[in-house]
Amino acid sequence: MYELNYHRASSVDEAVKLISGKPEGKFVSGGMTLIATMKQRLAAPSDLVDLRHIDAMKGIKVDGRKVTIGGATTHAEVAASSAIRGVCPALCELAGLIGDPHVRHMGTIGGSIANNDPAADYPAAMLALGATIITSKRQLAADQFFTGLFETALADGEIVTGVSFDAPDKAGYAKFRNPASRYAMTSVLVAKSGGTVRVGIAGAGSNGAFRHGGLEAALAANWSPDAAMGVQVDASGLLSDLHASAEYRANLIKVMTKRAVAAVG
Repeated sequence: MYELNYHRASSVDEAVKLISGKPEGKFVSGGMTLIATMKQRLAAPSDLVDLRHIDAMKGIKVDGRKVTIGGATTHAEVAASSAIRGVCPALCELAGLIGDPHVRHMGTIGGSIANNDPAADYPAAMLALGATIITSKRQLAADQFFTGLFETALADGEIVTGVSFDAPDKAGYAKFRNPASRYAMTSVLVAKSGGTVRVGIAGAGSNGAFRHGGLEAALAANWSPDAAMGVQVDASGLLSDLHASAEYRANLIKVMTKRAVAAVG
């Protein structure tokens, strides 16, 4: 391992100050992506600012149907939250299927969102739930936050401190996992609020998580599992790799959407 400087922040303001003036510095929370890339010599930050000990970034609050989750909250904590399960069990299901127990107890929702890995589940969930991403500087709608493959609207030195959303009337989730990594080859979260349906898709898009207007329109008109199967999903712009072709993922999108709707009824 190469030399670097480690900093342990106790507040958001302190973390921002510690990273200031260090263009090669990185924030780290669970480190599920960053540490792995450092081991492979694909990343070589000069400084690491640890966010895991910032109490203000931890915790879950549910007020009526308003859900707020701190950015340093782990996947395991989301999965086990009875408060979230009471209003949006699909999000608990999603969190419980991320990686393995080690990943779920170390990885955080804020880190997943900030990294915007194309196979990560939380970005698609945030899109489907119409969530607001709360940062150290501002609040952004999920639709404006995720901008491309491993890219977000975060500025240098800006931290994802939490997320919030109004729990939908119904939400369902389905995931086709890579059997080795457990990353999503394709996963779908479908959320229905009144006559509006939002469909967030992970693992399939070459530019990261995205919504699918055709599926949203079909399910808004006919909330049933079979409605998804009649929608045309264009394979262009989808990932194609050794695990699955773009055409295969296009079909998976429909199948996972069908299963997600069936799961909630």
